Amino acid sequence: MTTNLQVGDRFPDVELRTHENELVKLSSFTQPSLMDRYLEFLDGYPLIVVFYRGFFCPRDRQQFSQLVQFQNELAVNYSKLVTIGVDPPLVQAAFRAGLGAQWQFLCDEQRELIKQINILDETEGEYAFRAQPYTFVLRPDLTIDKVYNGWFFVGRPTIEELRHDLRAILETRSDYDYEAYNTPAVKQIRIPQQAWVDGVPPLGESGLPVAQGVVRWFDLKAGSGMIVIDGSGEAIFFNFTAIPGEGYRTLQAGTAVAFELVENNRGRTARNVQRINRHRDGV
Repeated sequence: MTTNLQVGDRFPDVELRTHENELVKLSSFTQPSLMDRYLEFLDGYPLIVVFYRGFFCPRDRQQFSQLVQFQNELAVNYSKLVTIGVDPPLVQAAFRAGLGAQWQFLCDEQRELIKQINILDETEGEYAFRAQPYTFVLRPDLTIDKVYNGWFFVGRPTIEELRHDLRAILETRSDYDYEAYNTPAVKQIRIPQQAWVDGVPPLGESGLPVAQGVVRWFDLKAGSGMIVIDGSGEAIFFNFTAIPGEGYRTLQAGTAVAFELVENNRGRTARNVQRINRHRDGV
């Protein structure tokens, strides 16, 4: 029995429970980031989907030990990985923690997806009624780019094969080349460090309107956040490069700030974001 899916088919956009018992759809892993949306890079990212038998399978453990070594590279490539098994969330969470894995483990306890794509193992023994060990490499729209049949371990993709698969997909992105970022529109949001080389510019010096607000949240991993403007309650996006200075700059949620407002195709964003002391400034 082999899967009824082939390269070029759309993988089912199913909703499954994570190891934390939360429902997620596969398409949620491939969506462009908030930063991408403001830069209008809407291609999305590839997703590797690995079906596995269970924690007791030595071949799965070997494959997953390799994926653990690969996960940091996946993160800096903005590519995603999920593994799908039939064990309940608590069992999957324990397996994940023991591996030191950081990706999402998804649960197909009722075997609905496994049956739908025709990879239910119906042999005798400990592997019965579990998934055959297939790996699918998906494009951002969930179109299948590669299929690996891992019934024999040699059929499972090596890290180098996955690296080549991801590169081929990422090369099709509109922002794969440097030139996509070296434009005035992008530099309004992803501000070059050279803009602050002479120090922190006075607010409003650029001729842009100035506002004040409070940082609602800042994602350290993504390097972006949102500011709520005083009075209106409007949420304004900003990238860490909008904070004058060198290196990686951050702001904590709840920090009072003043900033310049930039109009762009996606709405308004913040530039020249500076901490303020409300008591000192009489606000």
